[in-house]
Amino acid sequence: MSETQIVLVGITSVLALGIGIQWLAWRVRLPSILLLLIAGLAVGPGLGLLQPDELLGPLLLPIVSLSIGLILFEGALGLKMRELREVGGAVIGLVSVGALFTWVLAAGAAYWLLGAGFSEAVLLGAILVVTGPTVIGPLLQQVRPTGPVGKVAKWEGIVIDPIGAILAVLVFEAFHDAEAVGTYAVAHEAAVNLLRTIGIGFATSLIAGGLMYVALRRYWIPDFLQSPVLLMVVVLTVTVSNLLQHESGLLAVTVLGILLANQKSVPIEHLVEFKENLRVVLISGLFIILAARIPVSSLESLHGQSIAFLAFLILVVRPLSVFLSTIHSGLTWKDKVFLAWMAPRGIVAASVASVFALQSGGSGSLLVPITFLVIVVTVSIYGLTIGPLARTLGLATANPQGLVMAGSNSLARALASVLQNSGFKVLLVDSNPTNISTARMEGLPTCYGSILSERVWEQMDLGGMGYFLALTPNDEINSLAAMHFSDLFDRAGVYQLAPPKPRTPRAETTLENQRGRLLFSSEATYGFLQSQLAQGAVVKKTNLTEEFDYESLRTHYDGQVLPLFVISESKKLTICTVTDPIKPKPNDTLVFLAQPVDETPESKPAESKSA
Repeated sequence: MSETQIVLVGITSVLALGIGIQWLAWRVRLPSILLLLIAGLAVGPGLGLLQPDELLGPLLLPIVSLSIGLILFEGALGLKMRELREVGGAVIGLVSVGALFTWVLAAGAAYWLLGAGFSEAVLLGAILVVTGPTVIGPLLQQVRPTGPVGKVAKWEGIVIDPIGAILAVLVFEAFHDAEAVGTYAVAHEAAVNLLRTIGIGFATSLIAGGLMYVALRRYWIPDFLQSPVLLMVVVLTVTVSNLLQHESGLLAVTVLGILLANQKSVPIEHLVEFKENLRVVLISGLFIILAARIPVSSLESLHGQSIAFLAFLILVVRPLSVFLSTIHSGLTWKDKVFLAWMAPRGIVAASVASVFALQSGGSGSLLVPITFLVIVVTVSIYGLTIGPLARTLGLATANPQGLVMAGSNSLARALASVLQNSGFKVLLVDSNPTNISTARMEGLPTCYGSILSERVWEQMDLGGMGYFLALTPNDEINSLAAMHFSDLFDRAGVYQLAPPKPRTPRAETTLENQRGRLLFSSEATYGFLQSQLAQGAVVKKTNLTEEFDYESLRTHYDGQVLPLFVISESKKLTICTVTDPIKPKPNDTLVFLAQPVDETPESKPAESKSA
């Protein structure tokens, strides 16, 4: 093959392998980062099939830098400033005092336990300050912790990355300049570079964000070009900021993402979904490429002290930094224990270590292999144990009963009101601002955005949530949303409204394996339920007794009762479906839909509440 064909096959193989590993990780329910690293080590130092330095040549470093910038920007789009009112103290402590303790303790452990040189130990400690938002995000979705701890972990995972990267850059440049200009001059130069990095990073992000805001606000960009233009702006921000000050681009794009996410005038949800897809591709390719370029000799340099270093990092460094940095944060001891066991390293740590190895001409034999070892071990340990720990601490529920509802229309609001009054947690998700505003005025928790957006998943507080109900007018959206949420709630906990009857025998319908369980009855389509509500039907709940059982209730409403939910004495919620009709028993509470009837004191059901 020609050189062009070799490069083409190599890039195609990385893309195919990366996306294939992502799919495999989804199927076997393992952290994708772990399988990507294993695949990269296998095709790189293991089998020698992939040589990233030969494949990409001088393009490797710029590709890594731009990719990390895009990943951090996409993550920053999920950060809402309003969350800092509740968790700001804890976040600031973790990314300042916590980062400092992590740096010092990790560097000391690398020096004493790994036998690294002083400069290499300090640099490794700076690199390991960062955690991994691309790993923390999926873990939080899986565990769904209650309270503020999930927001703290999300903010720390994103904000700490540019801080750790900048710290590592300053350390790297300081030790490279120390021999030539002396210690005092290096300290002065490091302080100047830090101020320049912060100033240029913020200035660049403010200019880029302001230009993007004005362009979108005044409709200077057509809809079909908005995503490409935003991609261009992010790449330009990284590049220009890095040209003005080395490695300030990561800070710039993080601030840019926060600015765009928190402005109120221009909707950006449709732009965010594009970035989510791009992030998956970038992470898949980067992990394989970076793992593949680790030389076998570096892996052989790992020794028994590496286990001691990892144990110290996990059991001492992280817990100590968390407890010291959150003393006056308002977090409970359970929240602190959870955070102390949530520090997986990810793509930024791998990239920064690889970049320094490239810039130093391959020196720092310990830097890259120990960083990748930390990534593999922390992802494995935290990923497999954080769920049981959260349930033991009472921050997550083994059998959650809350309901996420796609849609905040009148049907969804009627159901949510009765269930919330019965003690169940509910959350309405909708992209219609009018529906969302109405639901909020009725005292119902809401989340504004597309139910199909992964960014919306990150915004939702899923602590205590165990069921998903797709209640939108669009059957295709209901089916897609049900497929998406089956990853979080399993297929048994995902429901959607029955589809409308096909107009012709040949009309296409959604396959059964591509939808959730059908709610209530085969006749209970969105159109039917909305017409019933329009005609005066109400969602009610009634406590059944031996004297007034289900048949008595049906008789009272002339047989026109549609069972929706059953709440047992132990407060267990059961959802009525087409395939599993419910037979409520005495002492159960039945939630149902019925037209009002004239009720005398003698005939009125025992405890009836209207939505």
